[in-house]
Amino acid sequence: MDQLHSIIAENLKRLRKERKLSLDKVAEMTEVSKSMLSQIERGESSPTVSTLWKIATGLHVSFTSLMEASHPETVVIRNEDLNPLVSDEGRFKLYPVFPFEEGMGFEMLFVEMEQHACSDSLPHEEGTEEFVSVYEGELLLHIGTQEYTLPAGSSIRFPGDQKHCYLNAASGITRFCNVIYYRHN
Repeated sequence: MDQLHSIIAENLKRLRKERKLSLDKVAEMTEVSKSMLSQIERGESSPTVSTLWKIATGLHVSFTSLMEASHPETVVIRNEDLNPLVSDEGRFKLYPVFPFEEGMGFEMLFVEMEQHACSDSLPHEEGTEEFVSVYEGELLLHIGTQEYTLPAGSSIRFPGDQKHCYLNAASGITRFCNVIYYRHN
């Protein structure tokens, strides 16, 4: 089992036990099957980005808190040290650069999307805001019923408590930084 999936397994198990929740109750809260949750806790399954979002939303925790290991006060992040979460047949890569920490209220993610890659995001907790800055390519962002085209050099701030979808609208790769601010954490 790679290090990231081991951390996810440990964190899910810890959260469930701290809250005295059964696998059945967590499955009900997250809409992820009991068998899948059990496999994730044992490190026998590599959860998709979508599954991790369901778990985070259902347990009312930040996305990256599921991937967070203990860190020293000063942290230097190098690209080669990051393990991406991959979806959309490998075309969508999410790098959890600065995971959520209690008292900080946010997490920072770098995202790489190949041509035509897309990622749907379920609504986050009420009051959550997202800040996106595109630094390469062009991002098409659907927020509720609105659509925004963001070329490189553009940024957007929006309420993350509604369904939203990221789509690479460029002919090549699109890269952006996503900061998610959790107002109620």
